[in-house]
Amino acid sequence: MPAFDRRSLLQLLLAAGTARMVGGPASAMAANGLRFGETTPFSYEWLKQHARDLAAQPYQEPPRPDPGIVAKIDYDAHGKLRYRKEFALHRDAAFPISFQHVGMFFPKTVRMHAIDGTNAREVLYDPTYFTVGQGHVAEALGEQPSAFAGFWVHEPARKGDLDKVEPWATFLGASYFRGVGELGQVGLSARGIALAPGAPGPEEFPDFVSYWFEPAGSENQPVTVYALLSGPSVAGAYQFKMHRTSGVVMDIEASIHPRKTIERLGLAPLTSMYWFSETAKPAMVDWRPEVHDSDGLALWTGAGERIWRPLNNPGRTMISSFLDEHPRGFGLSQRDRNFDHYLDGVKYDKRPSAWVEPLGDWGKGVVQLVEIPTDDEIHDNICAMWVPDQPHGAGSHIEIAYRLHWLADEPYPSELGRCVATRMGNGGQPGQPRPKAVRKFMVEFLGGPLKDLPMGVLPEAILTTSRGEFSYIFTEAVPDDVPGHWRAQFDLAVNGDEPVNLRCYLRSGDTVLTETWLYQYHPSPTA
Repeated sequence: MPAFDRRSLLQLLLAAGTARMVGGPASAMAANGLRFGETTPFSYEWLKQHARDLAAQPYQEPPRPDPGIVAKIDYDAHGKLRYRKEFALHRDAAFPISFQHVGMFFPKTVRMHAIDGTNAREVLYDPTYFTVGQGHVAEALGEQPSAFAGFWVHEPARKGDLDKVEPWATFLGASYFRGVGELGQVGLSARGIALAPGAPGPEEFPDFVSYWFEPAGSENQPVTVYALLSGPSVAGAYQFKMHRTSGVVMDIEASIHPRKTIERLGLAPLTSMYWFSETAKPAMVDWRPEVHDSDGLALWTGAGERIWRPLNNPGRTMISSFLDEHPRGFGLSQRDRNFDHYLDGVKYDKRPSAWVEPLGDWGKGVVQLVEIPTDDEIHDNICAMWVPDQPHGAGSHIEIAYRLHWLADEPYPSELGRCVATRMGNGGQPGQPRPKAVRKFMVEFLGGPLKDLPMGVLPEAILTTSRGEFSYIFTEAVPDDVPGHWRAQFDLAVNGDEPVNLRCYLRSGDTVLTETWLYQYHPSPTA
């Protein structure tokens, strides 16, 4: 996954500012409207065939305007390249679309097309679509064939001026895209595809090289976007039907054709940032209690099990695979919504959760979680994706459909108690010498059947570990007077520094009370 200044990028995506315009008066330019190319037939079936044909041809990288100039368009300079609202595509429809300029983080160009029935026309680039401050570095680009890098989907005009109301969907850079959650924030990203993230060599990032736009008929109907994906190892056709709800819901179809054998082809990938939380934080590394866009991977397996896997910031890249068949869903979630746990004005407590809901039969495969070490919040270091159990070589073909929910929580929450915190400390008992290589765990669960336990009934902690021995196992109600708030406590004695896979849930008799907590513990040689 790319290492770029992520915090600055989020500020760029939410930036609202003004800049002096260059060129003629706005009213005269608006009268000219967008420039379009010739009319050509278009359909999703045509796009799928086009992707198939493209996969059989040698890869060609998208054009790039002068790299020396583009490299100087940093996030601050990029934020001043404002797309002028009078040139918004579908500006009189429910959801206007604005185009974004190339820059340091988005150096490759993308072709844009407007759909009219069964035909489409390319939107031809014109530098006067953008406002540029006097002396802005982008002035040196001059008349480029194109400098479009992506697009934003905006709220209806009735909600405010295009320049002042934040977009609710953004597609910018490689095959990355975002949606706004119910709490009004962007955070984690999705991608069209992921190719072996976390592998020893450089990761490949295919690009959405062309988009086609079909307007929503009303605010209750979706914006439809088609995309052509191309990279050295793959080509593909995508259809996005994007609904503006309390958050954002996207119905996505993809038809993918590998150009060559791919080690790990990740479908429906989600990308996020996790630096530290209450689980583990190096002493004095940062003044804030927690810094993350997501704090766990949620799974709903084909067998019906609900799983919560808290995220790690490991000392080395770790890849965890969760075998499944006919999965019901997975997602990267931000469960902790308490501002006091973050104390940061960038609103980590309001970042969206993203949930992948399979449409149709996905068959066998694995949900794969990639965790990459990071020492700052500016890097995306987490990826979750579906890796199908089928060939990924040249000439193969993969069709997939799913619904992507950008919300505050999972769209279909379990009725079981859920894990709300994972805490660790030194093992042993107070007032006694603390044994070496022993770690104490506190796993908190909240809600569900835990609220209805009769007085005096203690839930039982069901524990398993890949290695090591448990001791001091017990459960207790968290002393905060919150109904159904329980914690399981146990010590784990383990030698060596190889990862340990832990599993825990609470039950009463034969009744399962909570989802399953899975955790990968990385012992410290000095613990």
